[in-house]
Amino acid sequence: MSKNKKYDFLNIDETSDPVISFVSGDINESEIHVDPKDLQDDLPILALRNTVIFPGTSQPIAVARTKSLRLIRSLNKKKGRYVGLICQKDAETEDPALEDLHSVGVIGEILRVIEFPGEESITVIFQGKDRFDVKEATQVKPYLRARFSIRDTIPAPINDKEYNLLLESIFDLSMQILRMYGEPPKELVQRLNSIVKSPLLVNFCCTNLPVSGAEKQELLNIDNERDRAYRLVMILNREVQMMEMKMNIQMKTREELNQQQKEYFLQQQIKTIQDELGGNPQQADIDAFRIRAHQKKWSENIAETVEKEISKLERLHPQSPDYSTQFSYIQTVLDLPWNECTRDNFNLKNAQRTLDRDHFGLEKVKERIIEHLAVLKLKGDLKSPIICLYGPPGVGKTSLGKSIAEALNRKYVRVSFGGLHDESEIRGHRRTYIGAMPGRIIQNIQKAGSSNPVFVLDEIDKIGNDFRGDPSSALLEVLDPEQNFAFHDNYLNIDYDLSKVLFIATANNISTISQPLLDRMELIDVNGYIIEEKIEIARRHLIPKQLENHGLKADAIDIPKKTIEKIIEDYTRESGVRALDKKLAQLMRKVALKVATKAEYSKTLEVSDLQDYLGAPIFTKDAYQGNEYAGVVTGLAWTAVGGEILFIETSLSKGKGGKLTLTGKLGDVMKESAMLAMEYIRSHNEYIGIPYEVLENWNVHIHVPEGAIPKDGPSAGITMVTSLASAFTQRKVRANLAMTGEMTLRGKVLPVGGIREKILAAKRAGIKEIILSKDNKKDIDEIKELYLKGLKFHFVSDIKEVLDIALLKEKVKDPLDLSIEDTKN
Repeated sequence: MSKNKKYDFLNIDETSDPVISFVSGDINESEIHVDPKDLQDDLPILALRNTVIFPGTSQPIAVARTKSLRLIRSLNKKKGRYVGLICQKDAETEDPALEDLHSVGVIGEILRVIEFPGEESITVIFQGKDRFDVKEATQVKPYLRARFSIRDTIPAPINDKEYNLLLESIFDLSMQILRMYGEPPKELVQRLNSIVKSPLLVNFCCTNLPVSGAEKQELLNIDNERDRAYRLVMILNREVQMMEMKMNIQMKTREELNQQQKEYFLQQQIKTIQDELGGNPQQADIDAFRIRAHQKKWSENIAETVEKEISKLERLHPQSPDYSTQFSYIQTVLDLPWNECTRDNFNLKNAQRTLDRDHFGLEKVKERIIEHLAVLKLKGDLKSPIICLYGPPGVGKTSLGKSIAEALNRKYVRVSFGGLHDESEIRGHRRTYIGAMPGRIIQNIQKAGSSNPVFVLDEIDKIGNDFRGDPSSALLEVLDPEQNFAFHDNYLNIDYDLSKVLFIATANNISTISQPLLDRMELIDVNGYIIEEKIEIARRHLIPKQLENHGLKADAIDIPKKTIEKIIEDYTRESGVRALDKKLAQLMRKVALKVATKAEYSKTLEVSDLQDYLGAPIFTKDAYQGNEYAGVVTGLAWTAVGGEILFIETSLSKGKGGKLTLTGKLGDVMKESAMLAMEYIRSHNEYIGIPYEVLENWNVHIHVPEGAIPKDGPSAGITMVTSLASAFTQRKVRANLAMTGEMTLRGKVLPVGGIREKILAAKRAGIKEIILSKDNKKDIDEIKELYLKGLKFHFVSDIKEVLDIALLKEKVKDPLDLSIEDTKN
């Protein structure tokens, strides 16, 4: 250290300790002021960066700028102990002029100068004295000097309680800040305790505040000691709050960091243990995924997408919630059979044998499948068609899918759409949802394990829609051969090719299916069976199946054809064979009981034994009721369980106005048909032979029996006209005759549907002749001769032809007296 005698204005021993604390240099309040005799007219000005010294406090200042070093070294012993200390407005200014400094400063008395060898800067310890205002500069070089005036301070009133409380608050806040940094030094605590009731506490805390120089300068500018104390309390409160917030943030981040470090070390330990046991299972799964992905037959775009997903999984922590979601997604993608197809069997004869073996009848469907196989055999590739089998329940629509799959040597999957409301069941859920999964289409393709299965969409007519979406609209993409080569599932988010899938939809009633969906499917009508077909189905399929299901041998019971026919006629009423299957199961249970108890029974089931096995007959055969009554005509109707015959009955009663009454739970369309028929009778009364006065003086009542059963449709139009004509003329209707057809107001006969079912119903009832529209002749031509045996058809185009065929000239034995004279009475 250089000799202190260089600075001859200091009375300090060379052996004195140069290390001086921030809190050293105790001073009384009276010693703050400087004797004017010790001051010159102007003061050397030392510019400070971000440092403000307050009266009564000591502060070490590092002096390094050239001007400042010249100032310190030029001071003399007599009047050179005092320097004007002023903070710069901008700390970045390197050579500040007087206008670059604040206007208020503090006279600093130099207590000690410390200079270390080899260092360009020196440290000067100043003690603050009076505040002063700068007037004007008197010297600029080699350092700055300026005139000044002492700035008065307004002291707080003696024994001011409020001011004393302010000092206590400042002390408490200062101690709180010190404790936040750790245990404060004892010397510092002692210093604060010594000045706790002195205005010096305010200046001391202002000097050592951890705030900007601008705020310290603001405190220095305040003349009133009480106002300065108030402002200091506000700043201290703010700093305490800021420090508390910082400490809370640090605590949180430290805890999070500690938890992460803990987890990291634990994971490293687990990894080490796993390596010792044979490797990391997570990495093993990822490696297995990459091997499987490499073996898949997919496009480069899909391969790139899957690789990105696997890499994403690799970056995830195994304990992360997203890990299991990503793992399941990749597993689903890899489990799908991308372009993996089974080889079709192009042996057409074998396919025909398979279809004939499993299903009796259904010629149209079998023919369509064989045609499809023939085209595949010739072309080698074909977009699979969408086939829709529609017809009454129990005719084998669903089970036909299994036979088709076996005939084609394809995998078989089935989805029931009955009651389906949610669109996501078709398209799947997005992966962002909890419990997300692919739609039913992708799920079943995955289950099938091939891209070309036979896919049965069961009960497609029973799809519903609500606020969750319209599943039938989502099916449009699935069932369109022009679109389903790029089916988009929300869960996969990758296009999947469904064009090789043979979709077979089943429905009972196509009227409930949306038109756009119908347009995308090839409709095949699966009609009901006649009695002869049901007998063969029972003998070939149902009875052997029920024997096996009930643990019975083939010779346990023999059911002749006559017995099967009786079961069909008296215990079932359906187009299919589902109820017949249930009745055979009921019968087999009785047989199983006899076999299990070793009871005696006849192994040949006769018709007379049916009541013991199945109870009393449930249904009576729809039989023709004869033509002994005028106004009763047999009509043909279609129902969901097949064809039925119904009777249209017309009764007349005397009354003015010719009132028309309709009963039998008729629908709106059927009521309109009755009104049309009545209007036709009125407008053609002369041709039919009905006096107009009779129409005006007799009320008409039309009834359709079995009034609890709803009936609707236009096909009873010609039947009602015939019934009305027969009632008014009292002419008999041709025996064993039935009819069906819609009529117009002009008397034209229009075609109707369900012809095959209606013909079967007519044969069951013993009908011999049927009247149909000429336009229905094409439907008759498509029906096998077996079904038409014993029937005679009359094809008509006008109501007059119907009446000429149906009404005989012979009248009933006891005709109504419809004479005009009698009605006038």
